[in-house]
Amino acid sequence: MNFWKPVIWMRRWPSSAKLLILSSLVTIVSFSAICGSVMLDMRHGEQALAKQTSENLATSIDSDIGRTIEQYDLSLRAVVSGINTPEIGQLSRELRQLILFDKAASSAQFGAIQVFDAEGDLTIEAGSLDPARENRASEDFFKVHQLDGERGLFISVPRMHRGAYSIVLSRRITDSEGNFAGVVAGSIRFSYFLDLFDRLRLNPGETITVVRRDGVVIMRAPFDLNVIGRDLSKTPGVMRVLARANGSYSGVGAVDKIMRLFVWRDSGRPLIVIVGRPWDGIYTLWQKQVWRVGAIMLALIAFISVGTVFLAREIGRRARAEDRLEELATTDALTGLRNRRKFDVAIEQEWRRAIRTAKPIALLLVDADYFKIFNDTFGHQAGDQALIAIAGCISAAAKRAGDCAARYGGEEFAVLLPGASERDAREVAENIRQRVEGVPADPAQLSVSIGIASMRPLVTMEWTELVEAADKALYAAKAAGRNQCVLAEDTHRSLAA
Repeated sequence: MNFWKPVIWMRRWPSSAKLLILSSLVTIVSFSAICGSVMLDMRHGEQALAKQTSENLATSIDSDIGRTIEQYDLSLRAVVSGINTPEIGQLSRELRQLILFDKAASSAQFGAIQVFDAEGDLTIEAGSLDPARENRASEDFFKVHQLDGERGLFISVPRMHRGAYSIVLSRRITDSEGNFAGVVAGSIRFSYFLDLFDRLRLNPGETITVVRRDGVVIMRAPFDLNVIGRDLSKTPGVMRVLARANGSYSGVGAVDKIMRLFVWRDSGRPLIVIVGRPWDGIYTLWQKQVWRVGAIMLALIAFISVGTVFLAREIGRRARAEDRLEELATTDALTGLRNRRKFDVAIEQEWRRAIRTAKPIALLLVDADYFKIFNDTFGHQAGDQALIAIAGCISAAAKRAGDCAARYGGEEFAVLLPGASERDAREVAENIRQRVEGVPADPAQLSVSIGIASMRPLVTMEWTELVEAADKALYAAKAAGRNQCVLAEDTHRSLAA
């Protein structure tokens, strides 16, 4: 330890030490800045790559699903157009069937197209000349067109339809007078979506969600039956998706609460594809590179720091010693408040500032009532605890950034309130008084008397006038019976009373 003492006591650092510290700091900061910039660029690159690949995936899926739905919708439109042709109704069943469904799309995933009249009864079916009796008036794909004449293509949530889990697509039939005349409906089996998504290789945490324009989930990968048909239109992320044609955002998933980058493509078709990639997965490779480069940087920093560790330790010790001395010089050891010396410096500074800015400054002088009797009765230790409790109440009430609470001497405290009017100062003083009054009576009830003074100082005035005014107000509070707050302008009335 004796070896280090000369260094600790050095009043000025040698030029060589300053140069060493400066060169080490510049070297470390420069290397760190360069590596940090490179790592940040790599991070942005990973994010851009993830966004681009997600956009490509969303576009591809949207295109595939869009083509399929468009193809089937063309079949529904052709049937609606044929139904509205008067001559069709005069043909034989066989010929009518041939004409109506001649352009119908055919696929193993497509269900038979059906025509329902205005009452919901099945009248025509693509797969049969004599369809079985069937009424779908209660189904959502029927009622939505019955109630909304402007509704175009309707896509239902996945459901059991004619023995297969499917989504139903439907269009309204309108007669020549514009009245509801029925519905043309068909279905796409849900296995189409399963086959489409099974061809994709998703990493852990990645999701693909297909939603309708009202926010209802049609399909999600990984597949979760509990999510299918769920309305997510009120979730922040889906609300953003529905509001913009294309875009991306970072947010928490509505289903599993995982933080992801979400990218969506909206080509104007009935369904919207949203691709989600977890940030942990996006930055996996980047994080490995960060660890590798970080380890190299740490080794380099450690190597550079060896040459300066001795001086750094001593500088740290000196700084801690100075901080401790400053704390001891400005803080009251018992209460933790500022001491009288610090208070005098603070009131001098704030008084000059109040003169420059023409703003008011207020002072509270707080005195513990009957403290000498309390101290003599219950002992000095109880007296110290009482002062600590009062100091805590003052600190809790005077908590603005510029407020300065100090132990003024003995059982007396001072609270400097820059910018506070008489009303503001009275509120703070009453808050302190009530807090002290609310301290549990152990071993006896505590109370304080508070003198309040607020001035808008002039150049010709000294801050001692503020102290004198507050002191007179404090004397008036004691004379009036203690446990009260007296404003300097009320001093004469209090003394008279």
